[in-house]
Amino acid sequence: MTQFCDKMIEVFLHEKPQSKDWRKILVFRDEWKKYRQSFYNRLQVRADTEKDATIKQKLGSLARKIRKVDDEIEVYTDLVEEIQQNPMDIDAIVAKRRKEFTGEFFRYINTLSETCESLEDRDAMARFGTRCLSAVSAYDNAIRSLQELEGAQSKFDDILNSSSLEVACEKVRSLAKAKELDSSLILLINQTWAAAKGSKTMKSETKEIMHQIYKATQKSLKNIAPPEIKLLKYLLNIIDPEERFSALATAFSPGDQREAKEAGVIYTTPKELHKWIKIMLDAHQLNKEETEMRDARSMADPVVIQRLFILKETIEEEYLNRQANQDAPAESNE
Repeated sequence: MTQFCDKMIEVFLHEKPQSKDWRKILVFRDEWKKYRQSFYNRLQVRADTEKDATIKQKLGSLARKIRKVDDEIEVYTDLVEEIQQNPMDIDAIVAKRRKEFTGEFFRYINTLSETCESLEDRDAMARFGTRCLSAVSAYDNAIRSLQELEGAQSKFDDILNSSSLEVACEKVRSLAKAKELDSSLILLINQTWAAAKGSKTMKSETKEIMHQIYKATQKSLKNIAPPEIKLLKYLLNIIDPEERFSALATAFSPGDQREAKEAGVIYTTPKELHKWIKIMLDAHQLNKEETEMRDARSMADPVVIQRLFILKETIEEEYLNRQANQDAPAESNE
């Protein structure tokens, strides 16, 4: 065993000195566990008895680095086993152990796939990795959406807790000036006013408060001039449906980065444009005559409203729903 361990030490030190190479060896857990403790003991003995300071330092460093990689792979092995034993609970496992689903974990999955002897086993491991990635993506998207909602709710609560209606409206204006009157908050205010307006049990004083906050929000929107409104005007002026769909795809092409690929072209995300379409439709339906949104009034033409609905449905069907389906773990992969 001593001779074997010395050979492995030389391999790790000289033949395969990089951690990516160590991972390919340590991934064979059953074999590694047979001599792991003997390897560490021998490495410690050699470090303790080595007289050359440089070699002594290298042996000590190797021990620390190998153990770090070893511990990581042990965690990943346990994680894979837990998912394989409880495939229906993958979403709960991701929520509980999200920090462990790192880039190294997915590289570990790839390494496992490479060690499979049959194409069937390789395919199964590849599908396993895809399912894990899908579950992690779905979880992260849910967290981002929740954080957006929590942020909007926090701002809305602060507005409602104001000492007076004047202060509340001033907070709305201040948020607009600071460019913090985001689409999630606007939707929340619109929806709350819609619920209050249609309520038969809510006191008139409460309704008036929500109405004034809603009006302050609509007035503030004129000062925000979000690029999505300009984009909507451009899209709605395109008569040809195919040309409009092509322009929509172009607007989404950079994704979340919003990096302009062409001068004068407005880019956004499906989710953000969808929010602004809902805001415009809400403003149109809540109060067609008194809305302070100049853009909403200019889009009040029935043909324009119809195109807005079509755009909304197109984004939902071609982008939002499709992304949700891609993020959802495929049951057929089990």
